[in-house]
Order: sequence, then structure tokens, then C-alpha cells
Amino acid sequence: MQILAQVAFILALAIGIGIFIRNIRRMIRNINLGREIDRTDNSSKRWKKMVKIALGQYKMVRRPVSGIIHVIVYLGFIIINIEVLEIIIDGIFGTHRVFSVAGAPYSFLIGAFEILAFLVLVGVIIFWIRRNVLNIYRFKARELTEWPKNDANYILYFEMVLMSLFLIMNAADYQLQLNLAPHYAMASGEIAGAFPVSSFLLPLLDGFSDSTLIIIERTAWWLHILGILFFLNYLYYSKHLHILLAFPNVYFSKLKPKAEFDNIDAVTKEVQLMMDPNADPFAAPAEAEGAEEEGEPEKFGASDVFDLNRVQLLNAYTCTECGRCTDQCPANNTGKLLSPRKIMMDTRDRLEAVGENINKNGKFVDDGKQLLDDHITREELWACTTCQMCIEACPVGIDPLSIIVEMRRYLMMEQSAGPADLNNAMGNIENNGAPWPYNQMDRLNWATEN
Repeated sequence: MQILAQVAFILALAIGIGIFIRNIRRMIRNINLGREIDRTDNSSKRWKKMVKIALGQYKMVRRPVSGIIHVIVYLGFIIINIEVLEIIIDGIFGTHRVFSVAGAPYSFLIGAFEILAFLVLVGVIIFWIRRNVLNIYRFKARELTEWPKNDANYILYFEMVLMSLFLIMNAADYQLQLNLAPHYAMASGEIAGAFPVSSFLLPLLDGFSDSTLIIIERTAWWLHILGILFFLNYLYYSKHLHILLAFPNVYFSKLKPKAEFDNIDAVTKEVQLMMDPNADPFAAPAEAEGAEEEGEPEKFGASDVFDLNRVQLLNAYTCTECGRCTDQCPANNTGKLLSPRKIMMDTRDRLEAVGENINKNGKFVDDGKQLLDDHITREELWACTTCQMCIEACPVGIDPLSIIVEMRRYLMMEQSAGPADLNNAMGNIENNGAPWPYNQMDRLNWATEN
């Protein structure tokens, strides 16, 4: 019977990890659909930023209540799952608390895990109340349709159940050790582990036979590890991918000042040529050495996810949908359609649709849709004031503004489809050297007017 349990565990573990690897490979493939971008400079600064923001939760604690609870839940959940290593070894080899040979340090760790599990359980309940009972605007915005709202709650329920199973498993295990049950009791008669929280559950188990306690302990053990494997694979479909992606996302985020936009190389070179007094305006452009035959001209800006860079697509997968960006957005706060959170959610939805297209056809087949208009409207794009507050507010270094700017560039430089006032101003700059509709020769006429 024990051999069958070990085989079943190995099979479940292999399936769970296999599906996880498949999903991660698909996500990496989808991100690689974007344009290449070099963000490998200043590695020391990037590491420091990652430790400060992703690991240290620097931006989260700016809002003390939710921030501190999030730190407890995040670190507690991660640290508690260190015990998964022991569960895996026990499951494969049929052992019982294989690390208990460490003695006092092991007891300290198990006790610490239990306290953290209790704190995580309390923190998750508070988060559920904040999300479902308190009237917090950023949890009720129009982009939080049925799935995003339910997804957030599903994760909270998962964490409640996993922490409860962990404590029930330990309580039954502790009682079996006290009963000196075979396989559970140590040969020395000592207790393997410390149980400061689950010991309060012992009265609920009072009077149960060893066989019943074993059923309770094994059921909680199996549900706990299967729940973790399920949670691991649910991450790909959930906003909680930030648990894994926050670190690379912060590492590859911009180090330049937030207000500094990226220039288009082709335009920069053209302007430099125009400003060079020694340049021959009639000379043919120099061909780069080894240049291939000229193909399709470079596209300005972005109309679909293929036009965005890989860091922007990584941003879309990392978005926690917390709404801090939208909460700080002046356009959204004054009733405009723009929501930076929705920009990231729409980008991810479009990227996932493209990925499913590739999964089905082996390569991308034009589906007649794009990110612009089919997901993100022009009214949303032009509502942005480029104030940078969305970037400043994001706790994991996401940059919605860069996507907005790239899509605006496409509208202006590829379609000349900006708002009428802006098109008039740009036309005047091109023709008159100023945004006003007056000839350059008439600029100083006001000085002679009475």
C-alpha cells in the first residue's frame, strides 16, 4: 500500500511540474514575440533595485495597512512552502518528517512555520474583507469584470485552504506522535517538530482512534501538496504571476528618469543629419556594411503586441491588477476612460489571444484583430497626461505609460490620426515652426501694432 502511495505521489508531482514547465515555456514564447530590447546595463543598480522593490516590498509599505499585511502574507506563504521540500522527499521515499533528525533547529522551523501560517490566514481574511466588504473604489472599477474579480477571490480561498490544511495536518501528526503511533513516533520518544498553533486544535481530535487520525493526517497531507501543485499551475492563468515575475520585471525596468521618453532611432538619425552643417542633403544614404536588400520600412509606434518590446510584454504578465496605478491617475480620477490597469490587462489579454492562436495553428494566423481599437480605444490613449504617476505607484515596476506612448506614436506617425487640435498644432509646427497658424515672417508683427 505504501508503494502505491509513493508511485501515485511521483506521478502527481511529475504531472504538476510538467504542466508548469509547459505553461512557463508558452509564456516565454509569447514574451519573445515582442521586439528585442537591451536592459542588461548597470547590473549592480538593477540588482539593488530588485532587492529593494521586489524583495524588500519598498513600494508596498507606503500604504502601511495593506502593505504590512501583504509583506506578512507574501513572505509567510513563501517561507512556509520551504517545507514542501520535506513533503516531496517524504512522498517519494515514504519517510516521515525526514528533516526531524536536525533536532532543535527543525522544531524551531516547524514552530515558526505554524506562526507564519496563522498570520497568513489572518492576513488573507483581512484582504478578503477589504476586497468584498469595504467599499474601496479600486476594487470596483469597470475593468474588474467577473473573471478578474473572481480570480482575486479564488487566490484568497486557495491560501485560506492551504494554510488550514497545513495546520490540520500538523495537529493530527502531533496527536499521533503523542499516541506513539507506528511510523509517526520517533524511536527516541521525542516529538518531531514544535506545534505552537496546531496544538490548540488537539481538543477537536480528542477521542479519535489512531486509524482515524491517520486518515485525517493523510487526507490533509495529500490535499495540501496537491493544492500546492494546482496553485502552481493556476498562477499562469491568474494575476498572481507576479509572485514569480516581480523579480525579473523590476530588474529589467527602466533606470532612466521616469520623464525621459525613448526616441525612435530612425527619427533621431534624420534630425541629426538635418542639424549637421556639413551634411549633403542631396547625397544618397550610405549603405551599412553587409546590409541586406531593403525590405518593409520600419513601423513607427505600436498597434499590436508584436510592436511592443519584450519588457512591456513582461510587464503585462506581471501586472497584479491591484489598481494603485489607476487610483493615482488624474485622468481616471476626473472621469476619463483611461485606466492604466486596464491598459496592462488588455495587453495581456491580447497577448494570450495571440498565444492561443499559435497553439492552435503552429504559427500566428492573422485574426483580423489588434491591440489598438479591439482592446484599447483611442479615447483612452489620448486621455493620458503622461504625468508618470502610474509608474511611480506600481509596486513591481510596471510602465503602462510606455505602451500608451508607443500606441500614440503609431496613431500620429503612421495614421496621422491624432485629435484635431493636436494635428493642427503639429501641422503648424511643420509649416510655420510654431504651433500657431501664422507665417514665420509675421511673428514680430505684434510689436509694431498699436
